[in-house]
Amino acid sequence: MRNASWFAPHPPYAARGEGCWIEDLDGRRVLDCANNFFSLIHGHAFPPVVEALREVIGKGTAFGLPTEYETALAEAIRDRAPRCEQIRFCNSGTEAVMFAVKGARGITGRPAIAKMEGAYHGAYDHLEVSLGSGPANWDGPGGDPAAVTYDRGTPPSVAADVVVLPYADPERCAAILDREGPRLAGIVLDTLTSKAGMVPPPPATLDVIRDACRRHGIMLICDEVIGFRLAYAGAHTIFGLEPDLIALGKIIGGGLPVGAVAGPVARMAVFDHTKGAPAVAHGGTFSANPLTMVAGRVTLDYYDEAAVGRLNRLGDTLRARIGAGFAAAGIPAQMTGYGSLFRLHLTTAPIIDYRSSYPDAVAKKALPAIHLAMLDRGILLTPNCSGSLSTPMGAAEIDLIAGALVEETTRALGG
Repeated sequence: MRNASWFAPHPPYAARGEGCWIEDLDGRRVLDCANNFFSLIHGHAFPPVVEALREVIGKGTAFGLPTEYETALAEAIRDRAPRCEQIRFCNSGTEAVMFAVKGARGITGRPAIAKMEGAYHGAYDHLEVSLGSGPANWDGPGGDPAAVTYDRGTPPSVAADVVVLPYADPERCAAILDREGPRLAGIVLDTLTSKAGMVPPPPATLDVIRDACRRHGIMLICDEVIGFRLAYAGAHTIFGLEPDLIALGKIIGGGLPVGAVAGPVARMAVFDHTKGAPAVAHGGTFSANPLTMVAGRVTLDYYDEAAVGRLNRLGDTLRARIGAGFAAAGIPAQMTGYGSLFRLHLTTAPIIDYRSSYPDAVAKKALPAIHLAMLDRGILLTPNCSGSLSTPMGAAEIDLIAGALVEETTRALGG
């Protein structure tokens, strides 16, 4: 069992899913707000995807050759997100960001990367730096965020090649990038990272990043493994960013394993193998397999501009309803997020970054209790009490989630 899907005392085992509901092995129906960690934009067993998979599975599941299916999905992504001019598929979001980092190193010839403190970008050693830091070790020299390795046994050299940036401190961010910019290959940015509070970065921080990339020739890598769902053409368009490379995953696979690195042709040329050995090699046994490609294309076909807008409005309604409920009950809690994503925080202090979202002792005890209480009421959140909406949801589901979350948060905090 993967770490993320386990929680005390034990998780229920899923038996089947349909739309926004899961049935477990005990026969209980659960409203799924985790959606396999935000990857199921249409919920479970989406009929058009199921039908498309039935049509293709009998023709073969993987080939050591290209297929028309990968071209169709690549064109679907490019047509809605012009910045994704060229696309290479892989099998997970971790791989997608890893290949983007390798691409940035290949383009610039530099070893180091920068990332935001506390941001999650998958299981690649360099991108796990600062992921688990806390008050005891998150300050480095001069008060800058420390580069703290995550897994035991990670070589110290990994931390030496990662510069950690403060998400909500543009002045310090600018000073760090002025100092470190000449050795940076890329800056990896998720504009709504759940681990760092699920709040957008301040516009001034984005200005600093744009300026540093321009002055020092740093590649801007946007991690949209989760964020691609937030806008029809991807999250970078919300914030006026023009990334050099974009990492994709989750919803573009239609419920199957997927990742992709994308960008303008001039940047993606670093992977070009058609004229001899590429600057950066890209491979993967099951990359661009027909099942994933077909499921992804059908999923995006049905996640059109109208569907994106409707789901984002539902998210706005949910966060507003929960916020109003907390205020009426006098509960020190709040809901952050954007579009169809949301996360619970047990404080009324402003949430602006990883440090402000770091749970105190009360929250560390209460959040698992709220998560379990919601599950007892038939609603599944992720273990840190974040969640996502899916297109099968509507007003009834919003009412159910909002009412239960306000009640259980009130109960957990003794209100």
